[in-house]
Formats: sequence, structure tokens, C-alpha cells
Amino acid sequence: MAQQHQIAVIGTEVNFPCSAEESVLAGMAKTGRRGIPKGCFGGGCGICRIRVVSGDYRTGKMSREQVTEQEESAGFALACKCYPQSDLQLEVVGKISRALQR
Repeated sequence: MAQQHQIAVIGTEVNFPCSAEESVLAGMAKTGRRGIPKGCFGGGCGICRIRVVSGDYRTGKMSREQVTEQEESAGFALACKCYPQSDLQLEVVGKISRALQR
């Protein structure tokens, strides 16, 4: 069984487990919160934009229209292409933020 990492969304009470093999968006969807937009799951639409504040992660291929190289080096990623390698603290900056604020 894959190791579970804890993901904490800053500014909310949202905290959930996520394995290194699943994207942060997939882990977030398992919280059961309504209104979490699923978007394209392909790294192209930008709906699930986040900024990782602390922790280690890897990313898959993302559209440079949604996350530039500069932004990526500053911790921005798309949750559908972000895979935790340790516990993470993150800020949601895309359209999913409204669903997590409830």
C-alpha cells in the first residue's frame, strides 16, 4: 500500500490524506466537498491551480499557459498534476477555492 501524506489547505479546515501515486486533486475530491470543479484532469484548463507553501511534490506535464516556469519555481502547480512526496501545505488559487471555503 502506498504511503499516505497529509494535505492541509491553508485558510480552511480542509485536511486530507493523499498517496504519492494520486494527484492532489483526486485526494481533494475524496473529501466529498460539493462544487470542487474537476476540469480537464489533463493539466490544461487551470481550474485546479494551487500554490504549494511547504512540502515536497512532483508534477506532471502542465500547460505553460496556466503555470509558467517562473510560477512553477515559486510553488504554483495544477492540483491535477501535483503528486505529494511528503505532507503538504497549500493555498488554492484557482476556481476550486470557493468549494473549499464552504
